[in-house]
Amino acid sequence: MSQGPLMPKATAVWLVENTSLSFDQIADFCKLHPLEVKGIADGEVAAGIKGSDPITMGQLTREEIEKAQENPSHRLRLAESRVKLPEQKRVKKGPRYTPVSRRHDRPNAILWLVRNHPELKDAQIMRLVGTTKTTIQQVRDRTHWNSASLTPMDPVTLGLCSQIDLDFEVQRAAKDRPQVEAQEHGGTLIPAEISTAPERVDPFADMSRPKPVQEENIDVNSVFAKLKQLKRDDEDEE
Repeated sequence: MSQGPLMPKATAVWLVENTSLSFDQIADFCKLHPLEVKGIADGEVAAGIKGSDPITMGQLTREEIEKAQENPSHRLRLAESRVKLPEQKRVKKGPRYTPVSRRHDRPNAILWLVRNHPELKDAQIMRLVGTTKTTIQQVRDRTHWNSASLTPMDPVTLGLCSQIDLDFEVQRAAKDRPQVEAQEHGGTLIPAEISTAPERVDPFADMSRPKPVQEENIDVNSVFAKLKQLKRDDEDEE
């Protein structure tokens, strides 16, 4: 798809007023719909737009317009620009820029990140806060000149980075961190099914130990009979 003029409607207004080009030719050159060009000619569209001369702006030549007026099937071609802009070189993305009013808060933000997200690397903290590796190391070692007055503060609250950037770096650090294997836990309570189960004879028990003495079953009737007999003997003696 070819590129159109810089101001398509203003150019279409000028071409409608100053040339005998067809609506299709103007619409094709200005990348508009033919009905929209017809509306411009009828005064229904772009009523307040002033026409822009494409010849003066270097977008069309007079010869190209005359050729199109003689041949209705000819399509206007955008003139090549005489001014060639140099190609923009990709600039390597450097550390995040921090406003001057926020730069004194960077050590507080570094202290917050070091305490709350120790998994973050120095390079990640540098990207988030826009600081140097030396400053990060000084905050870690408590050798910063203002260590006594530093207070951990969220960099998102301070406006040094966005919450999306912070979450991205934290998730990235979590992926790089090795997984910790689950450690064996100590003794636990015996389940209720085992503790409430009926006592079973252990086939491997130590038979040298004395067995507990089992109490004999007591016959209540015979005990009362003996008591009655003793009472009668006492009465006979009296």
